Amino acid sequence: MPGKVKRETGNALLEVKGLRVAVAGNEILKGVDLAIRAGEVHAIMGPNGSGKSTLAQVLAGHPAYTVVAGSATYDGKDLLALKPEERARAGVFLAFQYPVEIRGITNSYFLRSALNALRKERGEPELDPIDFLQVLEEKVKRGRYRARRHPAHDRRARA
Repeated sequence: MPGKVKRETGNALLEVKGLRVAVAGNEILKGVDLAIRAGEVHAIMGPNGSGKSTLAQVLAGHPAYTVVAGSATYDGKDLLALKPEERARAGVFLAFQYPVEIRGITNSYFLRSALNALRKERGEPELDPIDFLQVLEEKVKRGRYRARRHPAHDRRARA
């Protein structure tokens, strides 16, 4: 079919097939297909109201959304059958793009807590603060996690 690209989805870490989702009786997603293999990075783009946030909320398990049809698997498991906390422990969760600052809780502390929760679920030992900072610095140096601040959230931009 012109305009349609058929891709091989074997060994997909996340695979969504024919996902149809409604909220408050209004169908938002109408047959979404997506396959992401381990190590791939995807950007989901579209105009406001096209369903990007709806897809993210459904995959994370938000109860306000109703899956009308389709499936979503993560690492071979039926993602839609898992509770939100089970999805989070498996590694599927949402984080704020611009997190609110909480006195005494640094981003580093939050990230280490999230990573250690995943490591515990996988039966791996937790990282202490020093080991975590070394891992974090290594990732930043390699450019895998480039820290970007929005000017509206940067104290220096307000001064």
